[in-house]
Amino acid sequence: MAYDYDLFVIGAGSGGVRASRIAAGHGARVGICEDFRVGGTCVIRGCVPKKLLVYGSKFAHDFEDAAAYGWTLAPPTHSWATLRDNVAKEVDRLNGVYIRLLDGAGVKLHMGRGRLMDRHTIAIGEETVTAEKILIATGGAPVVPEIRGREFAITSNEAFHLPELPQRIAIVGGGYIAVEFAGIFNGLGAHVDLVLRRDRVLRGFDEECRTAVHESLKESGIKMRTEMQIECIESKDGKAPFTVYTQLGGMFETDLVMYATGRAPNTKGIGLEKVGVQLDKAGAVAVDEWSKTTVDNIWAVGDVTDRINLTPVALMEGHCFADTEFGNKPRKADHRDVASAVFCQPELANVGLTEEEARMRLGELKVFTSAFRPMKYTVSGRQQRTFMKLIVEAATDKVVGVHMVGDDAAELVQGLAVAVKAGATKAQFDATVGIHPTAGEEFVTMRTARVEPAPRQKAAE
Repeated sequence: MAYDYDLFVIGAGSGGVRASRIAAGHGARVGICEDFRVGGTCVIRGCVPKKLLVYGSKFAHDFEDAAAYGWTLAPPTHSWATLRDNVAKEVDRLNGVYIRLLDGAGVKLHMGRGRLMDRHTIAIGEETVTAEKILIATGGAPVVPEIRGREFAITSNEAFHLPELPQRIAIVGGGYIAVEFAGIFNGLGAHVDLVLRRDRVLRGFDEECRTAVHESLKESGIKMRTEMQIECIESKDGKAPFTVYTQLGGMFETDLVMYATGRAPNTKGIGLEKVGVQLDKAGAVAVDEWSKTTVDNIWAVGDVTDRINLTPVALMEGHCFADTEFGNKPRKADHRDVASAVFCQPELANVGLTEEEARMRLGELKVFTSAFRPMKYTVSGRQQRTFMKLIVEAATDKVVGVHMVGDDAAELVQGLAVAVKAGATKAQFDATVGIHPTAGEEFVTMRTARVEPAPRQKAAE
């Protein structure tokens, strides 16, 4: 009882809340602090409100498709204020749910920014507490580059609270946040310019899927400004319209500029260096396979460690930490074959290796693909297509990668992630009877493979 707490958690997002609740369930005395709202990026300004905006924007396409199915509709109109405020109400509700979860688990919530004073002491505002063990779970935040006029730009944080919907918006970035918001604003009726440094969106995803998403975004009416970088943003009076100047001398006008060019771990100003917690080159907390930092009583989980920056991964890491340190059930977080999704329109989802990763790591591959127009759109006339892909290791017949671009991709791939995690083979996929008519049945009816030979070094081995 030398310390106030057995565990103190800095950051009440997904990973921190899960770790604190599980540790308390194991009998630990636990405290947690948060300087904004409980729930973290995912609940307050990330996946949850963003997915609700995606739902809202998709109705525009559904209204268009309905006519071919015999529905007569008056020309629809949209109220941004209604959508924005209803999403905010749901975020408020979830914030309350998280607070009650902590209270129900017996975790003491301290509102304020936590700072490490030494290896066992944390300051929260004017208050100071001590803990035997400390968990850093402070997440990450969007970054805007140091360009002239950066003060005129917003990030995804502010996008949820816009006073009105812009007629024109320039979204800078080619990652998942950029393409998701491009689809949202496009669906809600804004003209969208997507500005990216490279030739296609979603670097790091499977190359064929990247191409499929890129072409779909272009087909939807989004202006793809590829291989372009912003030099500065100008405004006559600090308000719209804004003039965006590019590094090669081009320019265009827009009513709002949103940066989605990356996120940085929240490690500044919380005393990590002072107590000897090592950071990597990107400013993330360096941890081992047990999520332990370079200080033996301090751990870190979630986006602040910059491993796999996904909410379910933070939950897994936090749960494993609590079980290991307080539940007498040592277990490491398993970062292999983690499924993920991008809620662009159409969606992209995957689990396992991309074709490019599989080529580098494995021997000969068999690659199965299918591209088709979904049944729904054969009647409505929409040109959107679905693309599916299975990557199989030839020597073992194991399915090592599943990829999809299309409606409900995330829902389909979530189920297939279980099969990949379990080591299912292509023969087992083939032996599975499909549900007809569905898009998902394509995953168990692909029969024609493209053979990719092993790289020379693999063949030599």
